[in-house]
Amino acid sequence: MANGSVVVVGGTQGLGRELAQSYADEGHDVIVTGRDQARAEASAGEIGGATRGIGFDLADPHMIAGALESVGEVDHLVLAAIERDVNSVREYKIDVALRLVTMKLVGYTEVIHVLLPQLRDDSSILIYGGLARDRPYPGSTTVTTVNGGVTSLVRTLVIELAPIRVNAIHNGIVGDSPQWRDMPPERHKALVERTPIGRLVTMSESMSAARFLLENTGVNGINLTVDGGWICM
Repeated sequence: MANGSVVVVGGTQGLGRELAQSYADEGHDVIVTGRDQARAEASAGEIGGATRGIGFDLADPHMIAGALESVGEVDHLVLAAIERDVNSVREYKIDVALRLVTMKLVGYTEVIHVLLPQLRDDSSILIYGGLARDRPYPGSTTVTTVNGGVTSLVRTLVIELAPIRVNAIHNGIVGDSPQWRDMPPERHKALVERTPIGRLVTMSESMSAARFLLENTGVNGINLTVDGGWICM
């Protein structure tokens, strides 16, 4: 594969940043994006190497094309942006739901649309969904629906973009991620007891799975769950 960049949308924090860091550490040109330009640039500086930051809001899809116009050839495109949403049907917050649906379905698709001319036949795309797709919880109505949409989005993109490969990763509870690392001990214990491997998965394990989906040229159209076996219980 020729030398293009690795673009991580939502690469300023969490799992997206872990993945961006791994590629930057190997000398790849990396672009990380976040909602705020200053924060994206600061994160890029912290990641180091040939990393630069771009700011735009996925929930405002009309601004995406202008924000990404300077991006050149792309080896791997990663859509990892996440927002936490607790929104039940009984107390439905329309604006919150619209933001999440727009961000993760319309926004993700627009990023692919904009960068498609920069992708080669041997480039790859990875979309982040989540365990709520299969394990709903109170208030996960929109999150569960959107992550289910990611599953279907992968299927259609595989056909529309062939031979470009498209996969998705659906992480469970990642114990050392910023969201979960400071959970109360009793909560951690209860989660471990429900995980067949006897511990929670790690950011390193999630990153390794993401790189497998991006780099293995025989893997296409996969929705991979990384949860230590939760889905089996």
